[in-house]
Amino acid sequence: MARPDCPQCSGTGWKIVERPDQESGAKPFASPDSKPGVSVGEPKLVWGVPCECTFEDRASSVFARARIPERYRHCDFENFDTDLQYDHASPSEVAAGNRTLEQARVVVQGFARDFPAGTEHGLLLMGPCGVGKTHLAVAAVQEIMRRGHTCLFYDYRELLKEIQNSYNSTVQTTELDVLRPVFETDVLVLDELGAVKPTEWVWDTVSLILNTRYNDNRTTIITTNFDDQPAAAAVGSISPARAASRGETLGDRIGERMRSRLHEMCRIITLEGTDFRQKFRSANFR
Repeated sequence: MARPDCPQCSGTGWKIVERPDQESGAKPFASPDSKPGVSVGEPKLVWGVPCECTFEDRASSVFARARIPERYRHCDFENFDTDLQYDHASPSEVAAGNRTLEQARVVVQGFARDFPAGTEHGLLLMGPCGVGKTHLAVAAVQEIMRRGHTCLFYDYRELLKEIQNSYNSTVQTTELDVLRPVFETDVLVLDELGAVKPTEWVWDTVSLILNTRYNDNRTTIITTNFDDQPAAAAVGSISPARAASRGETLGDRIGERMRSRLHEMCRIITLEGTDFRQKFRSANFR
């Protein structure tokens, strides 16, 4: 929506642009008492273009179509913090963690800058909660969208929920209605892969999405909080104590076949550090 008080368009959302007739070489000229944006002289070409005051709304509309949550719409490469400080970690641990953040930013920014050239692989951003995986994924698609490519952001849990809801006979949405844009968008961000307890249906659905995009040479950016380790069943029997300390892995959550496919589809980037969101929530209470 245009700003009602905009001096350029007076709230219409459109401003007048004048340019010279290039064929004749004549240039419009303005008299000393003419108003800004108005020129006199012949010949000239005049037409309306969208005013800059509407850019913010248009950007918001683009974000909405891409399903980027409001919480993450500010995320770009410039405001990605790679110099965090933690009271409970040693200086060497802090420095090592910050190096992984800086390396991740450089790699993801280069990926976005070069897209679609050299992007036969997507990205798999791995690391604990709150280290900035989603921030980098959104920063990448923001840059890619500015160059006219289509992007779509989906929280893994929300996508599975929408697909399940399409099976309800009272809902006027089919499974294909949900999946078509997921299959066809130039870049898909699948956030928090593995966040849903695995079932046969979940495995089949994830396989369908990732295999379809892989076979169609579509780019996928994935984030996950789970370690890139095989499923427990794939490493043989382990003691209950070791199983408890080991925790669930990406292989446990999506299956070994799909974990292997991700290695074919994506460049793996590991971020290390303490939960950034928890750190600053805690700081707010002090």
